[in-house]
Amino acid sequence: MAERLASSASLLPASPSSSTRRAAVAAATVASFPSCSARTGGLRLRPSPSRFSQKVAGRGRGGAGGALRVVRCMAASDAAQLKSAREDIKEILKTTYCHPILVRLGWHDSGTYDKNIEEWPQRGGADGSLRFDPELSHGANAGLTSALKLIQPIKDKYPGITYADLFQLASATAIEEAGGPKIPMKYGRVDITVPEQCPPEGRLPDAGPRLPAEHLREVFYRMGLDDKEIVALSGAHTLGRSRPDRSGWGKPETKYTKDGPGEPGGQSWTAEWLKFDNSYFKDIKEQRDQDLLVLPTDAALFEDPSFKVYAEKYAEDQEAFFNDYAQAHAKLSNLGAKFDPPEGISLDNDTGATPDDEKKVADPAPADDTNGAAPQPEPFVAAKYSYKKRELSDTMKQKIRAEYEGLGGSPEKALQSNYFLNIMIVIAGLAFLTSLVGN
Repeated sequence: MAERLASSASLLPASPSSSTRRAAVAAATVASFPSCSARTGGLRLRPSPSRFSQKVAGRGRGGAGGALRVVRCMAASDAAQLKSAREDIKEILKTTYCHPILVRLGWHDSGTYDKNIEEWPQRGGADGSLRFDPELSHGANAGLTSALKLIQPIKDKYPGITYADLFQLASATAIEEAGGPKIPMKYGRVDITVPEQCPPEGRLPDAGPRLPAEHLREVFYRMGLDDKEIVALSGAHTLGRSRPDRSGWGKPETKYTKDGPGEPGGQSWTAEWLKFDNSYFKDIKEQRDQDLLVLPTDAALFEDPSFKVYAEKYAEDQEAFFNDYAQAHAKLSNLGAKFDPPEGISLDNDTGATPDDEKKVADPAPADDTNGAAPQPEPFVAAKYSYKKRELSDTMKQKIRAEYEGLGGSPEKALQSNYFLNIMIVIAGLAFLTSLVGN
C-alpha cells in the first residue's frame, strides 16, 4: 500500500550514507509517498538494454556480416500508447491503492536534477534512470521496487513508451485519481540506456535534518525550485503513510491505518490519506491529533517566515493550493528531461491548470491593401483582453485605457454624448416620416 515515505517538502529521500538512521529517514522522503500494498520482497529488477535501441546488421555483397548500425538509439513515446497506459494505471490504482508510491516514483526519478550541470544525462532528472539497480539501491529509494513491480507489466504491454515517461505518467495520474488537480503534463522524455549513466547518491532530501528549512532550500534550490514550489509540493503529503520498519519514522499503526485500505499499518499525515486535498496544511498547522505524523520538515513550513506565507494560504484556500501544486508538479516532472520531439507530446491537448504566464494577445493580421489609404484602427473589443477570471496584467489595463480614451472616454467618466447631433438626427427622422405620410 502506499507507504508515505516522509519528509514534508522533502519530496526526495536523503542519502543514507550519513548514518543508519539517516538512511531510513531518506526512505521516508520525497513528498513522502507511501508504498503500495504490493509486497516488496526484496525485488530487484534486472537492468536490461533499452527497448528503444534498434540495431540493424549490415551485410556486404558477399553476404559477410557487417558492423551493426544504430538506426535509432532513443525514441519519443507513442501518444496512443501513453493514453492506453494511463487507463491501465487507473485500473491498478482502483485495486491496489498505490497512489502515494507511484507519486514518489515519479518524483524520485526527476528529483536528482542539478541545475548547475548542463550535460545530459549527468545533470540527472526525469530520464528513467531509477529503473537501474545502482540508483534503485540508494537509501532514499527504499521500497520503490514495489512501484516498479506494479508498472513493469504496463511497460511490457506498451513498449513504445519510455520509462521516464511512464514514471511521470503514473505520478500525475495518481494525483488526479486521488481527487487532485489536473497536471499540465507533456511527454516524450528520453531514457538513459545504461546503469553507468545513473546520477550519484545523495541528491534527494532528508526527512529529519538538523536545520529543516535550510535543508529543503539547499535541495530544492539546486533543482531550480523556489519557496512557493517547495511548500506546494510538500502538500502531496496529504497522501500516504510512513512505516517505522521501512523509513524509521511514524507509528506501527494508528486509528486511521490499522484497517487499511490495502496493507494495514503505518502513520499517515492526514486522516483520509488516499484523498488529495489541502487537509495536510490544516493538520500540520493545528497539530492536535497525535495519530497524525508531523516530521521536522513538515513543521518547518509553519515555522519559517517565507514558507509560512504559502502554508497559511493553502490551509485557507484549496483552489490556490491546487493551482500552485499543478504547476509545481509539472515543473518537477520535466527537470533534466531530454524531449523527443523537443517540444514534447501533449495528450488530448490538455494543458491542465491555468498556466502561470498570462495568455498573450495575438497581433492582428495585416490589413488588406488599401491602395495607399491610411490604415483604419482596429475595432476595440474588450473581451479579447480578458482570460477566464484572472486579473488583467498592468500592460493590458494600460492598453484598454488608451483605446477607451481614444474613443473620447476615460475610466473616471463616461463617454460624452453629442446632444446637438442627436437632436438633428431625431428631426431628420421626423421629417422623413412626415414626407412619407404626405405622399
